[in-house]
Amino acid sequence: MEKVFVSPAKYVQGKGVLSTGISHVKSLGDKGLLLCDDVVWGIVGEEFKSNLEKAGMTITRVPFNGEASTIEINRVTEIAKTNQCNVVIGLGGGKTIDSAKAISDNLTVPVAVVPTIASTDAPTSALSVIYSEEGVFEQYLFYKKNPELVLLDTAVVSKAPCRLLASGIADALATWVEGRSVIEAHGKTMGGATPTLAAEAIAAKCEDVLFTNAFQAMEACRANVVTPALEAVVEANTLLSGIGFESCGLAAAHAIHNGFTALHGEIHTLTHGEKVAYGTLTQLFLENKPKAMLDKFIAFYQALELPTTLKDLKIENITYEELLKVGKLATQDGETIHQMAADFSAEDVTDALFAVDAYVQSLK
Repeated sequence: MEKVFVSPAKYVQGKGVLSTGISHVKSLGDKGLLLCDDVVWGIVGEEFKSNLEKAGMTITRVPFNGEASTIEINRVTEIAKTNQCNVVIGLGGGKTIDSAKAISDNLTVPVAVVPTIASTDAPTSALSVIYSEEGVFEQYLFYKKNPELVLLDTAVVSKAPCRLLASGIADALATWVEGRSVIEAHGKTMGGATPTLAAEAIAAKCEDVLFTNAFQAMEACRANVVTPALEAVVEANTLLSGIGFESCGLAAAHAIHNGFTALHGEIHTLTHGEKVAYGTLTQLFLENKPKAMLDKFIAFYQALELPTTLKDLKIENITYEELLKVGKLATQDGETIHQMAADFSAEDVTDALFAVDAYVQSLK
């Protein structure tokens, strides 16, 4: 089995780079399709478009409809073709970014990923998570290349809701938990290869940075300021976690997140990272990790107001049969849980989902 390490061609992070880093975008093309939703447009999009146009670029702004679906991706692809765009710019959160990557792949033009939050590790990867129009997980799309550019303004991130930063921390904290499992099982990464030593080191460093800096970074976010701790956590959430998950591998935590899309109701008011947090705890239970490790993760999540019980997930009274739907979707053919050493069944996952809740309740 060959080893493969992948990463974005260029990663630029810093305070104010949405104005000072325009040259990085311009180097990719002169006719840009700018994809962002109306909320992001009002906060930073309009000014960012103006900065791009002042640099001599022609920009076609397209409002994002909120779902990374095949229908939405095809809709925007046609607009880009009509306007002869030669670079796609995805400004916003994870689903906007995933859609922008898919559109650039359809067009075979460069993509500039411009996150406005640090809530997922989507920006750096050569894949997208695709959902139905109703928000149900459908598939991963894999691309020939990683983004040409990730441009991340920490001043913008510092003014985003703190809940989103915490969600990114939760998503990133799964990186080493899952990567370690893939390495131990001699499993495959998202690219179908063996993890490199570099990816292993990056995934492990991601966890270390988060446990060291998370609380200071959250306070900086509450104050809407940029500090070294915030810079470190933003990089961990985005770059370290992005490279870590893609080049080191995913396991049960994200498969369980995908499994949650089988449910309906209030659980879908939670963010990606909030659901991944519970998935991470569930993986630790599946692996029968030591109590000290479980307690460390639980205390950390609770301090960040992340879900550790079924009540927190807004599925407090769910039946075994209903939660079994999550287990079945999490263990379907092709899911990342199958990169682990043990062969977990849908019932194993469902049992662990309930076991996490019972254990956390016992700590109270």
